[in-house]
Amino acid sequence: MNSSERISGEALAGQGDFLLIDKPYGWTSFDVVAKIRNTYKRSGLKCKVGHCGTLDPKATGLLILATGRKTKEISALEVLDKVYDGAIKLGAMTESHDSETLEYAHCGIAHLTENEIRTAANGLIGRHMQQPPMHSAAWHNGKRLYEHARKGVIIKDRKAKEISIHRFEIIRIELPMVYFVLHVSKGAYIRVIAHEFGSLLGVGGYLASLRRVSIGSWQLSSARMVPEVIESILQNSSIISRGEGG
Repeated sequence: MNSSERISGEALAGQGDFLLIDKPYGWTSFDVVAKIRNTYKRSGLKCKVGHCGTLDPKATGLLILATGRKTKEISALEVLDKVYDGAIKLGAMTESHDSETLEYAHCGIAHLTENEIRTAANGLIGRHMQQPPMHSAAWHNGKRLYEHARKGVIIKDRKAKEISIHRFEIIRIELPMVYFVLHVSKGAYIRVIAHEFGSLLGVGGYLASLRRVSIGSWQLSSARMVPEVIESILQNSSIISRGEGG
């Protein structure tokens, strides 16, 4: 078995490993880290755990966790390009740019053509300066932006960063839903891209669903669900306790 299929005794002993996890819907990235860290603790093993790139609670898909000494390599994985698939709902907007908050500004979309939709997507390909959304974990004056947003405070001078959209492919159109594949650089907020896409079409839009399918060469197809990873940790800790680990 390779490292995506099992957790070796050596990794549990502190050398570390990269764990590929299919993050569940509704969980924060830290929820996953805490669950795995607590599993190590419950097994009597002291092990650092961190993640290599946040996924929003409403998103699912590939989340890479680093354990033990591999946590020193987190920064190298965070800079890798990422690929997502998902759906954008046109004809409405939300404050969070995703389904976390209520819709507003409903607008008719019957006039939109397939050519207009695909042209708008192509128009977003390239380099952009992108502001983090208010409902995000980005920092501003010592607080997360979402903390300001929850109090109804809008920070207009949010620090923008350059991001690249390498590919924005429309794979299916079933209005009001538009299904896509996006290949983007580090730091790109897909929610913001969805919002800008709706604005380009003049009808508004927000991110209805999102799934991360790759980080660099790491693929979602090699990931496991949280319960499987927990079971593997517990099994291998038992092996170590019996002195059989390698």
